[in-house]
This record gives sequence, structure tokens and C-alpha cells, in this order.
Amino acid sequence: MRPIRVAVNGYGVIGKRVADAVVAQEDMDLVGVADVTSDWRARMARAKGFALYAADPDRTPAMREAGLDVAGGLDDLLATADIVVDSTPKKVAVRNVETYRERGIRFIVHGGEKHEVTGHSFVAEANYASALGRDSTRVVSCNTTSIVRTLTALNVAGLLGSARGTLLRRATDPWESHLGGIMNTVVPEPDIPSHQGPDAQSVDPDLDVITMAVKVPQTLAHLHYWSVRMPRKASKDEVLEAFRASSRIALIRMADGLGALNAVKEMMADFGRPNDSLYEVALWEDMLKVEGDELFYAYMVDNQAIVIPETIDAIRALTEAERDGSASIARTNAALGVGTFAAT
Repeated sequence: MRPIRVAVNGYGVIGKRVADAVVAQEDMDLVGVADVTSDWRARMARAKGFALYAADPDRTPAMREAGLDVAGGLDDLLATADIVVDSTPKKVAVRNVETYRERGIRFIVHGGEKHEVTGHSFVAEANYASALGRDSTRVVSCNTTSIVRTLTALNVAGLLGSARGTLLRRATDPWESHLGGIMNTVVPEPDIPSHQGPDAQSVDPDLDVITMAVKVPQTLAHLHYWSVRMPRKASKDEVLEAFRASSRIALIRMADGLGALNAVKEMMADFGRPNDSLYEVALWEDMLKVEGDELFYAYMVDNQAIVIPETIDAIRALTEAERDGSASIARTNAALGVGTFAAT
């Protein structure tokens, strides 16, 4: 079969990682990336051999004056593609959706956009089948992805009743922390539930989940604490087996020196992961506690990486290149090395 021709619109934190992940897939071709910048980020795309397009035609002269080899505009890029992954900033993607629909091209947006933009929100292990053949989907945010992954694993094992989570959210992305972000304080989200709980319900409406969130002055990753009421009493081993059943949850141990976010990121670097990416939910098995029918656990979320394998699976689902969700997940995992460090 002909490889899926994938375009990436927006070559930032998520877009550049999606582009690299597409290149790693045997059944996909990256036909090009689009952006409006003319700085080092766009230069990196060209250095990797990616065809570069101007997402806004008005930016073409400035990009060319900066010495960038611009192949054309967004319309030119879309004409070469079967599907486009939109990784542009909030509010920009919504405007782009009109263009995608006019061109009749399938598209994926990310968690910064509202569920209503596509009418479908995606996490591969939870609802791959419902995305088959659709014209669009939204890969939910990093935190929502982690919530759906972990609660789905418990639900499949018959261990999920109600779930209550507290999220410690990093303040900004590392690459732009010199431009802004909080210092010497923490900032609670003003509403309970925070938006992640209702967002998880956009993937699985049956989830009984409430979230609270606070922004903290660090840039490495997010940290979640969860309290789950199970429908029955269970052992710690039974809970751990439920989490192990998901290839995208990695059990880690404080006893191995992984007692903080920076240690886990350093291990990703040692594994040679691109951009030190932690694609999995890293859940501390030696912290996990079971008291009768109550379960308590914590995990780490790499907000720059966790949605990348989900995006690859969403590409296959929308194009129906792979109708079996588990088969797509396995292919994506193999190409990106997902689950490899958990086996150590």
C-alpha cells in the first residue's frame, strides 16, 4: 500500500516532534511542514531535509529574505497530503479548520482546541475504533491523555469507580522559560473541577472523574496525584497488573533513584530518546497504596511528548490505514521505542 502522506502545520514544540515521529513510521511519508517563523526553528526543519512551506502567504517574503528555501504556501502543502496534523497555537488552528474543510482534507488538532472543533476527542487505547474514517479528530491534551490512559487501564480491569485527581502543572515550556512563567509562587486554577476532568469525559463520557490543578514554578513536566474509589477491594498486585496491561504506562520505582521528575528525564536522555521524550505515563509503583477499596497513586507527564504516539495512531485511524487499534499502537510503539525502558 502507498504510505500515508502527512503534512504538519506548525513546527513548534509538538509539531517538530510529530514530524520526527512520522518519519520514523514505515507506513507514512512526511510531505512537508508549514510555519511562519524564519528563525532557528524553521532552519532546523530544513536541516533535517523537510520541505518547508509558509503557513501564511504574507510570511513568504520574510522567510525567503532570511535565506530559507520555501517550497510554497499552505495550499501547496495540503495539495500533496492525505492528512494534515495541525500543531499551531490556540485560536490559529480554529481558523485553519475552515481551510481544511474547504480543501476536503482530513485533519487532526490538539488539546488546545475545544472538543466541538472536531466533535471527536482521541486517546488510542480508549476509543481508536470510533475515529475510523472520520474527517477529523482532536488528540486531547497531555494531562487529559494521561488521565484517560490510566483510568482506562483500571476500568478494563474492573477496578474503576470514581476518581479524584490533583495536578501540579509546570509553568511553561523549557525552551521559552526565559520569556515568561511564574516565580516564587504557585497559582491554583480558579475552578473545581479544572478543565482536564471534563475533557477526559469528552473521550469517555462514563468516567466519574474530578480534577483540581495548580501551576508550579518549574518547567520539566507535570505531576499528578490520584485517589480512586474502586468498586471492590483489590490487592496492590492486582492494581499494578492493571497498569502493566497498558503499553503506554511505565511503572518506575523511587528505590531505583527515580525520586523526582528530573531523574526520570535524565533517564530518557540516557536511553537516547529524541528530545529526552517520555512518551509513557511514568507511574511510581513503590508509592502506590491500596487501602481496601481505595487506591492512591502518583505519576509524571511529559507534556511535550505524551501526545506524539497518540497523534500517529490518530493518523492511521482517520485514514483507515489500520483498522485494528491494538495493531496500530504496537506499530507506533515499536517505531518510537515506547515501553522499552519499563522492561528494564
